[in-house]
Amino acid sequence: MVNICFYFQVHQPYRLKKYRVFDIGQHHNYFDEQKNKEILKKVATKCYFPANKVILNLLKEHPELKVSYSFSGIVLEQLEKYSPKALNLFQKIVNTGQVEILDETYHHSLAFLYSKKEFEEQIKMHTKKIKQLFGQKPKVFRNTELIYNNQLAKHIEKLGYKAILAEGWDHYLQWRSPNFVYQPPKTKRIKLLLKNYKLSDDIAFRFSDKNWKEHPLTAEKYAHWINQTNKNGEIVNLFMDYETFGEHQWADTGIFRFLASLPKYLLRFNNFVTPSEAIKRLKPKDTINIPHLLSWADTERDVSAWSGNRMQQSALKNLYQLQRQIKRKNNKQILNDWRQLQTSDHFYYMCTKFFNDGDVHKYFNPYDSPYDCFIAFMNIINDLKTRIKKS
Repeated sequence: MVNICFYFQVHQPYRLKKYRVFDIGQHHNYFDEQKNKEILKKVATKCYFPANKVILNLLKEHPELKVSYSFSGIVLEQLEKYSPKALNLFQKIVNTGQVEILDETYHHSLAFLYSKKEFEEQIKMHTKKIKQLFGQKPKVFRNTELIYNNQLAKHIEKLGYKAILAEGWDHYLQWRSPNFVYQPPKTKRIKLLLKNYKLSDDIAFRFSDKNWKEHPLTAEKYAHWINQTNKNGEIVNLFMDYETFGEHQWADTGIFRFLASLPKYLLRFNNFVTPSEAIKRLKPKDTINIPHLLSWADTERDVSAWSGNRMQQSALKNLYQLQRQIKRKNNKQILNDWRQLQTSDHFYYMCTKFFNDGDVHKYFNPYDSPYDCFIAFMNIINDLKTRIKKS
């Protein structure tokens, strides 16, 4: 029997206003509250409410079923403000006792790459928020966009976590399978859980693709694929955005019917585990060396989606250069605005890839062009600089 680990990422950014050069020094309302409210409510209607109801019913119907979630701190803030009923459903799911919540950076940021101190402060904020809303203290960590390397694993081990998630990318796995627990090099206790990206993406990206040779994907067919990993693996890690259900794959594709029927097929020959249960049951198969930055985005699986061009690099440099000044001022509003600007989505919107991944970047981009995003972001940075001087 193979162990199945379901992990869902729940995140929505605070979207920026189209902040103009004429706005600098005039007002400090950087975030489009109306748009953020509308999008959160739309996603809650299309995904959170129907998906949560399906998951809650499944957990009640199948006591053996286990799932795990990671919530960015900023999506939790928006749920509290704009859709408390959806948040309440998440809390009911967690209260079943069959759910594990993972830790991450509060602001869904790239802080590990630019400031270890800020990275740790955001993790503490996130841990506190999870304890407050769900009563759990996370033991497993997932970094923003599954960004990972050996250095991060060692750092996270020092912070006391027992496991960390990463992409099971062929370049690093080589002849090995992602369907085992692994050990990062030069660590003592922390374990590595790798996403089976092929099986995960069959749901997240290919489910509604009528040109896909396996379309339509049924729960029975998918369970058969997972059963075949019994020949080469001990665990199948299915990691995906929660918005897969209803938002990325719309209800009329049959995604909710698929989700509702999947556990009964999987439970015939398999077990469900949370990440913490997985590392208790399974010993590391091998050590995986990942010296360079790895993520779950795009065909390259690197960090070029957020820092691959000069606009992104300039925006990130200017943003993190303000850290020392901002923390010296001890102005809570300026600090909060600065942290909201760290959310990875802002830099993703500046991406200029137009080949293999271009359509993906354009689809999720609320701006007319990456350059519009960069201009608005840098105008905000310049206004932030004036506020720091005056505070």
